Amino acid sequence: MDFTFTEEQQAAVEAARAVFSGVAPDGVPSPALTAGAVADDIDRALWGRLAAADLLGLVVGPEHGGAGLEPIALCLVLRESARVLARVPLLETGAVAAAVQRFGASGTASRLLPRVGRGEVVLTAGSSGRTGHDPAELAVTAHRKPGDGAWLLDGVQTAVPWGQCADLIAVPAHAEDGRAVIALVSRSRDGVTLAGQVSTSGELLAEVRLDGVRIDDVDVIDAEGAWEWLRDLLTTGTCALALGLGERVLSMTSEYTGKREQFGFPIATFQAVAVQAADRYIDLRAMEATLWQAAWRLGAPTAPGGTVGGPLPVSGDVAVAKIWASDGVRRVVQTAQHLHGGFGADTDYALHRYHAWAKQLELSLGPAAAHEEALGDLLAAHPLG
Repeated sequence: MDFTFTEEQQAAVEAARAVFSGVAPDGVPSPALTAGAVADDIDRALWGRLAAADLLGLVVGPEHGGAGLEPIALCLVLRESARVLARVPLLETGAVAAAVQRFGASGTASRLLPRVGRGEVVLTAGSSGRTGHDPAELAVTAHRKPGDGAWLLDGVQTAVPWGQCADLIAVPAHAEDGRAVIALVSRSRDGVTLAGQVSTSGELLAEVRLDGVRIDDVDVIDAEGAWEWLRDLLTTGTCALALGLGERVLSMTSEYTGKREQFGFPIATFQAVAVQAADRYIDLRAMEATLWQAAWRLGAPTAPGGTVGGPLPVSGDVAVAKIWASDGVRRVVQTAQHLHGGFGADTDYALHRYHAWAKQLELSLGPAAAHEEALGDLLAAHPLG
């Protein structure tokens, strides 16, 4: 089996590294030292550079001015963005654009996707539900309005990333027959109320309340499996962020332990230090392998829940990626803090920011034990033998 990335995917990585080369998390205040969010907007200058490098349209089809690449390319760029803690909704915009490309009506795609690629539209998605613990699609109801075919939305989505800054919010909702739909809601719509929230990493979130919000039929994605696919892509992209962050943290730890001396020798030469670093390297390689498996399955031209590409539905591969990413990113930053000693808690050093982001990613992914249980249920329902 050939695991080599394509030339187009490698070109996307090189372009991303060039754009992110001037971004550094050093000097950003600790969330614990600020009264609110560390910033009240995304990094607009960086967003413009991403658009100029054609990185916002990676998953947009060529007919809409994009590169037409699969989720693997998006995850590769997300991995690079996490190395510098880039303050941009690259995951949410890329994932929602991919869902519109794959499941949206042709009119919606032609109207929206070219503007996404040019950086003119910022997208985000509500995937946390009412409390962060219930299915997101159950937190909002969607009813067709008699007479004109429009939809009325009522409900709440909490912890929406950069909800105050996005032009459109992809809101999952359940229709009267129980199926899940995705509504593309402008934050300026009548009936939309946003309340500020702050994540563990200090980034800006929003609680989005919908009170009889009217949405035209063209702005609702009503394709079977669309929400499940978007949800899995958002989760897989979060695993990519965890991988990029973890790799940068392990690199910082290697640099520090190679310079820090005890008893006349760098502490990296001590067996206890080397073994811990080696264990975290293994974590990262497992995170990487399971990430690419999930991303590849999501890009396969099959219906969500299908078994092409493996004996289990795509959600099985996503569950495995979540298991490794959730536990792995936590272990990496904990080991980094331990090996840095007191220096790791210095707010003038960037490690504390990576630790806060890692905790937010871990909380977003959920506990590994829950994903192991879900994987067990899938295995029971789809015997491998």
